[in-house]
Amino acid sequence: MRLQMIVVVLLAGLLAACGSAPAAAPVATEAPAAVATTAPAAAPAATTPVEPTAQPAQTTPTEAPTTSEATEVQLFRIDPASSEVTYEVGEVFLNQDNRYALAVGRTQQINGEIELDRANPQNSMVGPIEIDISAFASDSPRRDNAIRDRWLESARFPLATFVPTLIEGLPEQYTDGEELTLMITGDLTVRDVTNSVTFTVTSQLDGAQLIGNASGEVNMTDFGFDPPDIVGVLRAEDKVIIGFRFVANAD
Repeated sequence: MRLQMIVVVLLAGLLAACGSAPAAAPVATEAPAAVATTAPAAAPAATTPVEPTAQPAQTTPTEAPTTSEATEVQLFRIDPASSEVTYEVGEVFLNQDNRYALAVGRTQQINGEIELDRANPQNSMVGPIEIDISAFASDSPRRDNAIRDRWLESARFPLATFVPTLIEGLPEQYTDGEELTLMITGDLTVRDVTNSVTFTVTSQLDGAQLIGNASGEVNMTDFGFDPPDIVGVLRAEDKVIIGFRFVANAD
């Protein structure tokens, strides 16, 4: 009888052990479920590399302005038929009670160019200007011949050139028709002698024409020749006033 009870107890223990083992199995099935749910959550994050939207940064239109600005630079050529360079020199006629007169000579033999930058007016330039001073004519052919052969000697040195080195007064912006006052300094070469000269210039753009006036002063002795002086007849001043009225047409 005692032996039977021991057997019953052992059987009960085995049954209890077998009953608790299946209860642990469901716990093991929940672990993979947790892993499976976290994995798909990470998948959408891989779609974020859709950042090819950075391509718009390659907006090369930055080069367009250079093309448009280039079209804003306009070349104007001086029209000799509508332009004129003059000289003015004071003369004293000793044989006429020291009568004072102003000798004026003129020439239209002028060549030159002006480059106007409409987008950036301060970048505008004036090219070399060339004048045939042997063509100067006044109201006295006798004076003209004496200047050409003896004083200025323009028969030997027919060309004078002006090469601008500095332009002051150019605005940041310009409106057609607006009159500008400029100071243009440059190298003036006469008789193979070069001196720095400053001209005061007023100019304005009128449609396809650039019109203006310039004036400056030089001394004859600065260019290696003396003023005309005929004993008992005439004495000229050393100072010369140079005037330049110009019309330049757009190319």
